[in-house]
Amino acid sequence: MHLSMWTYPWAIQDQGPDAIAAELRNRAGLNTISMATSYHAGRFLQPRSPHQKAYFPEDGTVYFRPDESLWQDKVIRPLMAGNVTERGDMLEALVRERDTTGLKVSCWTVCLHNTRLGMLHPDHVTCNAFGNPNYYNLCPSSPVARDYAVTLVRDITVNYQPDMVELESPNFMGFAHEYHHEKDGVGLNAEDDFLLSLCFCEHCTTRATMAGVPIEGARRSVARFIAELCERAVPERQLPDFPAAGNDAFRDHPDLHAYLAWRSEPVTSLIGEIKAAADPATRIVLIDLKDGWLGGVDLSAVGKLCDGAILCCYDMEPDAIGDVIRTGRTALGSEKFLGVGLRVFYPEVGEAAVLAARARAAVDAGADGVNFYNYGLIPAKRLDWVKAAVDTII
Repeated sequence: MHLSMWTYPWAIQDQGPDAIAAELRNRAGLNTISMATSYHAGRFLQPRSPHQKAYFPEDGTVYFRPDESLWQDKVIRPLMAGNVTERGDMLEALVRERDTTGLKVSCWTVCLHNTRLGMLHPDHVTCNAFGNPNYYNLCPSSPVARDYAVTLVRDITVNYQPDMVELESPNFMGFAHEYHHEKDGVGLNAEDDFLLSLCFCEHCTTRATMAGVPIEGARRSVARFIAELCERAVPERQLPDFPAAGNDAFRDHPDLHAYLAWRSEPVTSLIGEIKAAADPATRIVLIDLKDGWLGGVDLSAVGKLCDGAILCCYDMEPDAIGDVIRTGRTALGSEKFLGVGLRVFYPEVGEAAVLAARARAAVDAGADGVNFYNYGLIPAKRLDWVKAAVDTII
């Protein structure tokens, strides 16, 4: 069984690779470490760090040494984080020592969520129905953005040969994903956020038009929805069966419904291209959420092209987790890897028994493994909660 913990490279540097390997293996009972190999900005409270209790990583950088021979002719190129030079290449260290530590190495890889690159390449980000760019999300329809994501994973797998790569954000992102000091005085509801998330950039327009999709009609419908939501005194639901009905919540709007049915194509084909270009020795899996369709993910289609998925079930009760995993297993089929992502944050997890019940529910429903979130963000004593959860499922 795959048993891993999502971990930042700076947390490994703070504790030391040998110390963290021993702690994950012996104290938490895990057999894999999932290290962030490309990541975004943030502010992180780090209870484990002896010196850096508050940490602000560089935005949109990678935590490995890019192979220049793969990137020399690319429009969008990665920037290596300064801490790789200053404090060492933790991916190289983990891969080199995995036979000694007994920990497999998985690369937690953020693909298209990159504000730094979005600001540098505004012609390749998603845009709403009014043409306003979302700088935090490179668009999966852009050939240049797709080339970046494909080359990123190829570089990691060919030059480091990890056991697995976990793809985060190879899709369309939500409007409310968070950028920086977000302001919303309207009070957007779930359908409002979704409508503001739909992309009508030139690349989506070109790709959809080639597929015979009435994208201009869809854009007009979405623009009308957005204009109306901005005029109401208070938010109102216009689609009573959203999100339960999925894309069919928009069945009374034919052009928009057709566009939403097409919207998974750029995401599915991108994941297929990533898998095809990667070293075949490395498994490629998708990190996704319960309602992946909101970001254009068709899990059944994706499962035919990559090696599986990890479905994050944060702050969910055991019965709901079981439902998500059973639905995911049906979509992926019996042969593909299916993991669950569980967060070890307080107060959503208040004691060891809560985490154990969630892990047990996922495995009973068909999960092949568990990823716990996140080593550097939780007190050391919660590793004992992880071990208690592991003991219930092995």
